[in-house]
Amino acid sequence: MPNDLPACLVQGEASRLFPVLSQTSKEGRATSITLACISKIESLGHELLASAGAGIRARSKIETYTEVVFSKRSSDKKDRPDGLIIMRVGNREWRAIVESKIGTQQLSVEQVEKYREIAKENDIDCVITISNQFATSPTSHPIEEIRRSRSKIPVVHWSWMHIFTTIDLLINSNEVSNQDQLFLLNELRRFLGHESAGVQGFTRMPGEWTSLNKLVASGGVISPKMPEAVSVMEAWHQETRDLVLMLSRMTETQVTQKLSRKLLGDPAARIKDEIQVLCEKQQLLASFVITDAAGPIEVRVDLPRRTIEVGMSLRAPEDRKSTSARLNWLLRQIKSADDSDLYVRLFWPGRSSMTQHPVAELRENPSLASSGKGNLAPSTFQILHSKSLGGRFAQQSNFISDLEEIVPNFYSAIGYALKAWQKPAPKIRRGRDEAQGVSTDAISDEAESYEPS
Repeated sequence: MPNDLPACLVQGEASRLFPVLSQTSKEGRATSITLACISKIESLGHELLASAGAGIRARSKIETYTEVVFSKRSSDKKDRPDGLIIMRVGNREWRAIVESKIGTQQLSVEQVEKYREIAKENDIDCVITISNQFATSPTSHPIEEIRRSRSKIPVVHWSWMHIFTTIDLLINSNEVSNQDQLFLLNELRRFLGHESAGVQGFTRMPGEWTSLNKLVASGGVISPKMPEAVSVMEAWHQETRDLVLMLSRMTETQVTQKLSRKLLGDPAARIKDEIQVLCEKQQLLASFVITDAAGPIEVRVDLPRRTIEVGMSLRAPEDRKSTSARLNWLLRQIKSADDSDLYVRLFWPGRSSMTQHPVAELRENPSLASSGKGNLAPSTFQILHSKSLGGRFAQQSNFISDLEEIVPNFYSAIGYALKAWQKPAPKIRRGRDEAQGVSTDAISDEAESYEPS
């Protein structure tokens, strides 16, 4: 790293792996160590900066600084961002101001907007915020006021859990061959994973969650304009992002939330659409895609029933004609030793209504599935775990802890073993298994004797 400061700085020092800071400076310590690792560990720097739109290249060089003071400052001279990242590719530079918070500290809209001004004045490409708040994607900031700002300087957000999960996936991918960098990567994982670092998952719904449940329990109607609905939905998006990262670490693979391209890039539209579902059905929904799994994990939180449903849907095997044959194909895949609270939903062709049965009953009497359906065979199965939480459902912390137990447990016990049905590859028809059988003469002869069935 060069000794001379970049031209945009009048003060700053290279990020330190072992910063000499006050014992109370958790934020400064975590920021300095993380930025130093971003500059020293190629795979980590490339992975994170790619998510920030840095246009990373194989030959990119990364420098990071803390205690930075910029050359041009039209705003308050006390404004001092936590860091600066510079990526160099040949003569081209990409630069980002870093603002971080740790523990329960929240990002300040006013502070971020001031750093946007500094970025504009000093030709900085973007601002990166780091905190324990969660974003659906790095380019969709968790704070609405920051997303709606008229500033042309983009703000990218990394949750500490996003950084921690990225590190964990890199280590378990076996793609980091440099042993020194792998050692540093693991040390950073160890540091951020310790409770003293202040890195936290989403652990608690807001107080509005309890209020909304009381409203629903009393027969009240949720309105799209209710502040409680907006607060609960924003919290739900934080929690579903935390679940994505948790499932990624558990499966050691990339897990994503299933969203349309429009909603993925427009958090405000997503909140509006999902609040509409909350108002109309009094439900919270989420869908998670795990690499190579048979289908998405579908989560439904039902406020009136105070239940959490977790399931996966599978297309029924079309090469099996009867309901019993199709159902047996599914039941053989359900490896769980405990069938309590486990159900199969069967979806039928045409206008025939969906049916649902406990797995335990279907194992004892498979004919239940076809009762009242005549010669129809199901087109789709949904295997789901439905758990009633009772009084714990409306409790801010217990709801989250139960959800974060139920979803991974379903995948561990059921979801991982499910296999999607695939249409068999076509066979060569008897009589067409040689070149002569498909010659123009042979097919012409076949056409002569053809009769429509």
